[in-house]
Amino acid sequence: FFFAPPVTMADEQTGEYHTSSAGASEKYPMQCGCLKKGGYVVIRDRPCKIVEYTTSKTGKHGHAKAHIVAIDIFTAKKLEELCPTSHNIEVPNVTRTEFTLVDIVDDFASLMDASGATKDDIQIPDGELGALIKKGFEDGKELVVSVIAAMGEEAIVGSKEQSS
Repeated sequence: FFFAPPVTMADEQTGEYHTSSAGASEKYPMQCGCLKKGGYVVIRDRPCKIVEYTTSKTGKHGHAKAHIVAIDIFTAKKLEELCPTSHNIEVPNVTRTEFTLVDIVDDFASLMDASGATKDDIQIPDGELGALIKKGFEDGKELVVSVIAAMGEEAIVGSKEQSS
């Protein structure tokens, strides 16, 4: 057995270390037969929530197929995928975080997390949810918004009044 020291890329002159995100943490493989309704899946490079999952019996070519109907979690578009249950399919790493709404500037929410760090790059959603958040903020209510993040995108998906 040979043990090599880990290789790091450093700029010779400045000593700066360069790292890049390979997107490995954005999604991971899962066997198609292990997916469930209500779970998440990547279809056409978009993170989606599964709304319908059906499997067909093994045919003459030997693979049971899974028919997945899912809704894009950011655009709400319906997408479908047919995949043999024994094959792997990518699943997005989806995180949901709660933030306190601090301010609204030009339809962008100024948010604060539990540690006090602020975030100003998330747009107030269109439609009923956005109108509800704006009205609640104008009425002086302390709002907590839920932000869902997956594959480098983030969006506000819910809000509630902060309980004292």
